[in-house]
Formats: sequence, structure tokens, C-alpha cells
Amino acid sequence: MIKPSIILAAALLCSAPAAAQTVGGRYQVQGKNFDGSPYGGTAEINLTSSTTCRIAWKTGNTTSQGICMRNTSTFTAAYRLANSIGLVIYDIRSDGKLDGVWTLADKNGAGAELLTPSR
Repeated sequence: MIKPSIILAAALLCSAPAAAQTVGGRYQVQGKNFDGSPYGGTAEINLTSSTTCRIAWKTGNTTSQGICMRNTSTFTAAYRLANSIGLVIYDIRSDGKLDGVWTLADKNGAGAELLTPSR
């Protein structure tokens, strides 16, 4: 007889790669700036290979674009925001949400961002 804990462990191992495979698409953005003020908007992720993609954000009147890459349960993006270069690192959650922390080059601090699939 197979123990329920073994079945659960196998299901969890099989579901993690599935979440990592579904990062492309449209997302709702909820974030916090360096000073803690909130922002919201949308993001669009377009896969360009099995590991790379393009990402574009629209938050309020601001737009930014960048390149992105995923590796197992981590998703990263480098982007340009006005005259600054930024970096964001997301954890890919089992529910498909991307939970991230971001910064801008030569700035002190970090912001937070959650991308929720619109699918």
C-alpha cells in the first residue's frame, strides 16, 4: 500500500515545474516603492525561448520594458525605467503568482512587487 505522504510528495514535486512553465502572459501588478507607497498596473511577459522572455510593465503613466529569464522556481528581469537600469527577482509561487523584490542601479533601497496572472 502506498502511503498518502508519498503521494503528496510526488504531487508537489510534479507541480513545481508546471508553475515554472507558465510564466508567460498578462499579469496584474501590485507593488510598493522604496518609500512604501503603493502602485498598481499590468505586466505582459512574452516567452522568447525555453528560458528567456521579454517583459513590459504599465503602472500608472509609467511604462518600462526589459528582458527576463527563469530558472526553476526563480524568475528575474532587467529593465530600463526612464534613465535608470533596474533588476527584479521573483519567486515563482505554486499558485502561479510571481512574488518579487526590485531595485534600481545606484539607488539605496528596494521595492516589492507581486504579479498575479490575469488568465
